[in-house]
Amino acid sequence: MKRIPTVLVALALAAHAFAAPAPAGFVSLFNGRDLSGWKLPDGDNGHWKVLNGVIDYDARSEAKGDKNLWTQKEYKDFVLKIDWRIKETTGLYPVPTVLPDGTHKKGPDGKDIITPTPNADSGIYLRGTSKAQLNIWCWPIGSGEVYGYRMDQKMPPAVRAGVTPKVKADKPVGEWNSFEITMKGDRLTVVLNGKTVIENAQLPGIPEKGPLALQHHGSFKDGKYSPASSLVQFRNISIKEL
Repeated sequence: MKRIPTVLVALALAAHAFAAPAPAGFVSLFNGRDLSGWKLPDGDNGHWKVLNGVIDYDARSEAKGDKNLWTQKEYKDFVLKIDWRIKETTGLYPVPTVLPDGTHKKGPDGKDIITPTPNADSGIYLRGTSKAQLNIWCWPIGSGEVYGYRMDQKMPPAVRAGVTPKVKADKPVGEWNSFEITMKGDRLTVVLNGKTVIENAQLPGIPEKGPLALQHHGSFKDGKYSPASSLVQFRNISIKEL
């Protein structure tokens, strides 16, 4: 009988080590091997892929329309657990100073104070809408905010403040982070790396149910990425419906 070299066995085991079993009461949304249960964008051409047991994206989807990666199933109330990491930043992005109430700090000229900052940008769409996107990025305010609601000046001040992170809990670029996202009715709580960054925030008008998405952002042109492109990876994705 031919023996399989030990190194090949070790590599095979390592490739699946990332797909940890779902916690008790949760259902896994990613098996660590392929994108079963997810809808690849039409014409993506392999840019959303599984690499060494994680979902890897290079911000180069060739899809003509929506470039995001969506779950096939829709969800109403749930707790979502997901690990993510930014692989690297893609250039300097004009980042405003976000105040605790969700507004931007202004200079003497009345314009936003902007600081060019190394950045990459992705996120998680909740209930099928880009408005309810939890940001993943390198802004000083931290990941976990709901940009579409914070920037909507038609929203009440309490809503805009509620979706603004109370603390920056991100780990350095290149390291893995863990979200626990609870969506119940129109209320959202986000825990990042064990710290509550959004607590019982209201998302008025959010759909009653819808799929989840991992967000595409940015572009690659003339051999260069635009600032804030989605050079990201995801793993250990599981959900508990409430």
